[in-house]
Amino acid sequence: MLKGKVAIVTGGSRDIGRAISIKLAIEGAKVVVNYFSSEKGANETVAEIKSSGGEAIAVKADVSKLKDITYLKERAIEAFGGSIDILVNNAGGLFERRTLQEFDEEFYDLVMGVNFKSTVFVTQACEPYMEKGAAIINISSQAARDGGGGGSTLYASSKGAVTTFTRSMAKELGPKGIRVNAICPGLIGTKFHDDFTKDEVRAKVAAGTPLRREGGAEEVADLVAYLASDESSFINGNNIDINGGLAFS
Repeated sequence: MLKGKVAIVTGGSRDIGRAISIKLAIEGAKVVVNYFSSEKGANETVAEIKSSGGEAIAVKADVSKLKDITYLKERAIEAFGGSIDILVNNAGGLFERRTLQEFDEEFYDLVMGVNFKSTVFVTQACEPYMEKGAAIINISSQAARDGGGGGSTLYASSKGAVTTFTRSMAKELGPKGIRVNAICPGLIGTKFHDDFTKDEVRAKVAAGTPLRREGGAEEVADLVAYLASDESSFINGNNIDINGGLAFS
């Protein structure tokens, strides 16, 4: 489905990013697995891809910094040629739950930088190397729709910015044949929720979901692979929910 295509996955070393990296490689893509702090996870992801006959490299870069973004782009071009066919803006984080009066400028810059600034400037860096048929998939969140849980205001707001940026880029890049979509995951069983969501809250949310369970990272990865492929060639500018029916657009 994606044979020979070059993909960059930011935050590709663990959880949803890892599942996306592996899925794209299974479908034939050459994958650049970006990481910042999870070097072990990135190397394990690359090793798993290579053990299955795929091609991948790990590249350390802080995608909230323009200098690092340039380095990531250059390493991708150097490793796999002069074009980028798939960009998955997955890097993101909540970091910690804080209420309005607990915000400071440093925390604001951290959350907005990793979640939104990275999406904007990685897209800007890669777009000149993308040709007709290329696809950009941004990872937003259900929090962008409902404001998120307690203490996640900045996270939810940054993801709301991602959803709007997705629509804007679909209009700007669509005439060039580049499609831009976003995915809005709900409760997905990852370390994110291990760290930031209490067990009783997770159980309550899962029980309130029509499918009565959490989602899996691999299910998000399957959707990414579809949006990256020519099979979704007329899907553009969408923010697609994947939450088991918990919330609707």
